[in-house]
Amino acid sequence: MADILEKIMSRKREEIAAAQSARPAAELRARLADAPPCRDFVGALRRPGRMRVIAEVKKASPSAGVIRADFDPVKIAQAYAGAGADCLSVLTDEHFFQGHLEYLVAVREAVGLPVLRKDFLLDTYQVLEARAAGADCVLLIAECLDDCRMRELYFAARELDMDVLIELYDPENLDRVLKLEPDLVGVNNRDLRTFVTDLEHSIGLSRRVPASSVFVSESGIRTHHDVERLLGAGIRAILVGESLMRSPDVGAALRQLVGEEQT
Repeated sequence: MADILEKIMSRKREEIAAAQSARPAAELRARLADAPPCRDFVGALRRPGRMRVIAEVKKASPSAGVIRADFDPVKIAQAYAGAGADCLSVLTDEHFFQGHLEYLVAVREAVGLPVLRKDFLLDTYQVLEARAAGADCVLLIAECLDDCRMRELYFAARELDMDVLIELYDPENLDRVLKLEPDLVGVNNRDLRTFVTDLEHSIGLSRRVPASSVFVSESGIRTHHDVERLLGAGIRAILVGESLMRSPDVGAALRQLVGEEQT
C-alpha cells in the first residue's frame, strides 16, 4: 500500500505555503490578543476516577471515507459535552479528512471543554493558526517531524500557553518524544502509513512512558471491553473518534463506551 502519511505531508506543505501567501504570519500574530484564554487540556485528563476521554469531531478519513454524512460539528460537540467528554478533538485537515479550521472556531465558541486542533502540523504558522482559532491544545505527530522541528513546534505552542499532545506510532520514536518531557504522550494504535489498527500497540508502549506524562491511547477503541482492557493496563485517557461518529446518537455511544455507571 502507498504511504498515506507521505501523501498527506506533501499536500500539507502545499496548503501551508498557500495559507502563508493569503494571510501572513504577522496578521495571525496580530489576532492572538483577541483569542480566548487557553483552557486546561492536560488538567482535564489528569482528573482521577473513570477513563478520561478526548472525543473527536470527525467527518471522514482516508481509510474509511465519509464516516458521518449528517455532519454538524457543533451539535456533535454539544452531544459529547452532555455525555461527559473531558476534552474535544476537532479535525481541521480539509483534503483528506473533510475538516476545517472554522469547525474548531465554532466548536470552541459553543462548548466549554478544552479543544485540540487535530491536523498534521509541520510549520509554526499552523501553531499560530491554531491559537488564533481558539485551540487549547495542538497535536504533533513524531513520524512527521525530525527532532529539531518537533522541538520548535512544541515550544512554539507552549509559549502561546497551549498544551501539546505528541503522538507516535513507531516505537523507535518514543525516546525522542520523551526528551521533551511532555505532559501528554499519545500512541496511535493505527499505523498512519497503512491504517491497520492494533490496541495492543499502545498497551505495550505505555509501560515505557513515565507517570509524569498523561498517556493517551488513540484509535481502534470501539467497545467498553476495549476501555476496560486499557484501564487494566494502567491507561487512564483515550482519544476516540470513528466508533462514536458512526453512531446515530454520539452521546449515547460515548456513555456506553465508558460505562454509564461511571462518573
